[in-house]
Amino acid sequence: MAQRRMFSNRITDSAKFLKMPLSSQALYFHLGLHADDDGVVEAFSVMRQTGAVEDDLRILVAKNFVNVLNDDLVAYITDWNENNRIRADRKVDSIYKDLLLEIMPNLELTEPKPRADTGKVTGRPMDNQWTDNGPHRLGKVRLGKDSKGKYIEPDNSKPKKAKPARHKYGQYQNVLLTDEQLKKLKSEFPSDWQDRIERVSEYCSMNG
Repeated sequence: MAQRRMFSNRITDSAKFLKMPLSSQALYFHLGLHADDDGVVEAFSVMRQTGAVEDDLRILVAKNFVNVLNDDLVAYITDWNENNRIRADRKVDSIYKDLLLEIMPNLELTEPKPRADTGKVTGRPMDNQWTDNGPHRLGKVRLGKDSKGKYIEPDNSKPKKAKPARHKYGQYQNVLLTDEQLKKLKSEFPSDWQDRIERVSEYCSMNG
């Protein structure tokens, strides 16, 4: 199962989403971060970990962001396929796949396929594989034993430009922005740039 999750701005910037209480918005992000490759998550466990209450989940259900599958609060994130595109050779089927299809029989799920190098369905692809839409995004680069000696040091002959200073913003002072980034934010979102900073600040404080 992939360890990185993404969220579509079309969903999280919508009026329907932003009109919800911040606690429900935060729960949505946490559910997305903990969901498996089919978009299924044990909501009760996430709520216990984050301190969310059932009213937060009820709002997500009422707004059709989440569909609860059983009394144990196993839930499906409705817009999962828009938020995340899982490569077939990386995907691992949900342990709740049968339950999901029983409740939502018309749902189209990505079927896992074997890796090209092993012929086995492992859910973990080679690092140099491409997605259908181009190369996959790279996170932090880790150099393994086989990579030692192959790393090319960058050219340090040219003087490095000083990095612009970043200032702290938000209620929890955990949103770091340069003057240029703040100027751009104000330009793109003149009416609610402060609210956006506060939402990010609260989410980061809850997510550690």
